[in-house]
Amino acid sequence: MSTSLSPLLAPMLSSAAMRAVCDDVACLQNMLDFEAALARAEAAAGVIPAGAAEPIAKACKAELFDLAALAQAATRSGNLAIPLVKALTADVAKADVEAARYVHWGATSQDVIDTAGMLTLRAGIDALLADIGRAIAGFAALARRHRNTAVVARTWLQHALPMPFGLKLAEYAAALHRSRLRLQRLRHETLALQFGGAAGTLAALGDNGLLVAERLARELELPLPDAPWHTHRDRVAEAASVFAILAGTCGKIARDVQLMMQTDVAEAFEPSGEGRGGSSTMPHKRNPVAAATALAAAIMAPNLAATIFAAQVGDHERSAGPWHAEWPTLPGLLLVTSGALAAIVDIAEGLEVDAARMRVNLDATHGLIMAEAVAMALAEKIGKSEAHHLVEAASKKAAAGKEYLRDVLAGDTRVTAHLSTERLTKLFEPMAYQGVSQALIDRLLASLDENS
Repeated sequence: MSTSLSPLLAPMLSSAAMRAVCDDVACLQNMLDFEAALARAEAAAGVIPAGAAEPIAKACKAELFDLAALAQAATRSGNLAIPLVKALTADVAKADVEAARYVHWGATSQDVIDTAGMLTLRAGIDALLADIGRAIAGFAALARRHRNTAVVARTWLQHALPMPFGLKLAEYAAALHRSRLRLQRLRHETLALQFGGAAGTLAALGDNGLLVAERLARELELPLPDAPWHTHRDRVAEAASVFAILAGTCGKIARDVQLMMQTDVAEAFEPSGEGRGGSSTMPHKRNPVAAATALAAAIMAPNLAATIFAAQVGDHERSAGPWHAEWPTLPGLLLVTSGALAAIVDIAEGLEVDAARMRVNLDATHGLIMAEAVAMALAEKIGKSEAHHLVEAASKKAAAGKEYLRDVLAGDTRVTAHLSTERLTKLFEPMAYQGVSQALIDRLLASLDENS
């Protein structure tokens, strides 16, 4: 269970909390926690001697094991659980030979590895939930602050209409909240104990299989599924999809911020700081480094998720190959998702907004951005089609002559016959043409209740 990221690159592409979750020692401890819990559950069920559980549990400490030796042995055995159980049995025997006979009783390698994976997922989800809450709160606060700040709405990267910047920010918060709900459902409904024995029947435990499984699930605080799921990997695939969606949402937000930070746009900026966003050769640069991290992760996540999806196609009751592909891939996906989200937290809590520049950009096309507002007002008098063609012609004339659209329209009697000078002036006020934006902001912010 490797972090899949080098020590040099990991801090750039993952959060410190997730690196701790996916650390090899932590993953090994999860496997040992399964073994300790199994011994306690079986002792409580009377399957193994009551005195065997404590010596086994005492030996289940990751720091007592040689990771490098386990990794090397795993290349020969086909998975990490086999050499781990062997080493654990030897360690228990040093203190209690009789207890050592009951290590890993009735379980199989996949029970250990998959359940440890579920424990890793649970801790990883908790780390993501902590960060996603911060990001949502940050964007919600910004949305309230800028609900009356006009900004250019862009379609196909072109100026389209004016919109409140607060609406854009509230949409960020709401999209992240939807991922928060997915993570919460994943934690409570999808994670599950894996315990099936050699072929998913728990035959080695006779009639006590379900009793032990129930006690083991309680020990580990994991839901007990209806049956073992050795080669039904939909739970893992669902988790991968939730992480990839979250990374994609972070990437979308990052793309917007990156574009707003362009020199020629300059409407909003990541937080600045000493040594942040600089260039190795250009002293003036302020690069969007957090956005770049989120975008890199958003590019990586779908491909990692695709590997998890492909690994669903297993064979019979134990898969050779597809299962193995999950081991490095799922921690890698958790790590890059955490990196994307950490970058977005940074942006949400420190975004610098230049409202004055936003207003300048609204005027950059000399009023063309208000063409639809004028056309709709005129349509009430002369019909939509005629109004559209009239304003379209005026827009082309204004653009060609670098004139202000309002002046061109004011000089056209076909317009002034229906729209007074005062009416035209009001139609060129950006925040007067925002439709139900304020209501949408309220609805989006109201949706952020964690229990909604």
